[in-house]
Amino acid sequence: MAAAALTREGGEDAFRRLFRFYRQRDTSDLRGVVDFSVPGAQVFRSQLSITSVSDQDAYRAGLQPVSQWKAYGLNGYPGFIFIPNPFLPGCQRHWVKQCLKLYPQKPNVCNLDLHMAPEKTIDLWGQSKEQLRRKGSGKREPRSLLEKLRWVTLGYHYNWDTKKYSANHHTPFPSDLAFLSEQVAAACGFRGFQAQAGILNYYHFDSSLGIHVDESELDHSRPLLSFSFGQSSIFLLGGLKREEAPTAMFMHSGDIMVMSGFSRLLYHAVPRVFPNPEGTALPSCLDQALSSALPVGSVIEQSSEEDWQVCAKYLQFSRINMTIRQVLAEGQKFPEECGTNGEGQAPSEDSHRGENSRAKRHKPDTD
Repeated sequence: MAAAALTREGGEDAFRRLFRFYRQRDTSDLRGVVDFSVPGAQVFRSQLSITSVSDQDAYRAGLQPVSQWKAYGLNGYPGFIFIPNPFLPGCQRHWVKQCLKLYPQKPNVCNLDLHMAPEKTIDLWGQSKEQLRRKGSGKREPRSLLEKLRWVTLGYHYNWDTKKYSANHHTPFPSDLAFLSEQVAAACGFRGFQAQAGILNYYHFDSSLGIHVDESELDHSRPLLSFSFGQSSIFLLGGLKREEAPTAMFMHSGDIMVMSGFSRLLYHAVPRVFPNPEGTALPSCLDQALSSALPVGSVIEQSSEEDWQVCAKYLQFSRINMTIRQVLAEGQKFPEECGTNGEGQAPSEDSHRGENSRAKRHKPDTD
């Protein structure tokens, strides 16, 4: 009832009031949160472009055939698409391992680069895996470097000072993640999507993501893709102004969100991360092993049991989110800039947010 009253109440920074409400709310009382596993009145089925992605390409990306996906929209949010876990059994493990073992490697950029020498951040996985594997439930245990990871940027790297991308701060975008993104975008009606920039956010149970809009890309006609793995979270989707109260929804492991059209430039945030609703250390979809028979050309790789033990230990207390976007329209170039090298200083380690131009700097333990 309290959430419903706050949702109806507009006015100055209505978004912030809902953010604080869910940030502080007991997870046993979340009746106002949209759950796409039991769609309600606000939710409707969305049509996907089934013929745009062959079953073979879906399999190569670790996805079920698009004809088997379920997709939903929300009344009042044109262009917003929610796809509950479309991954094949075991395939989420590949993306988790990539986010922890491969993508943080150089030349990609992470928050630890701000205050550590380059040679100290070359192999975060190697320096953390034994400590993570032995980790118990004690809160006072020292954190590994992987547990101190808050964000990694891929492709075009965001300049946190100028709030822009630039041509001269770019590293190769991972080919497996580009392929996954292209298939999901095509299934949602965006054929020809080019994955050019990505932000990986690493959350723990005390983490949140501040209220912001992703508007720094030069081409807003292309969608924003969001992939979630690990523990669950509440996602708030608002309006074009912070005076508009947002809608709260659950995101669980494997879920995909697509923000396009009108919804591409809406305010959004993650006020809290909480244990998956199954009550187990990991959601059951992550307990499934990968099939030994991968299709020809698959971008999915088998994970060793040793590697997965490290990933599983990390995910017992954490959530990983990948947001992928196309920065430039086809044939578009960056405007000429004077006096900048594109290597802007990023926010501090405690500032946990997505790449955006109006984001409020947001510490994990505050609203």
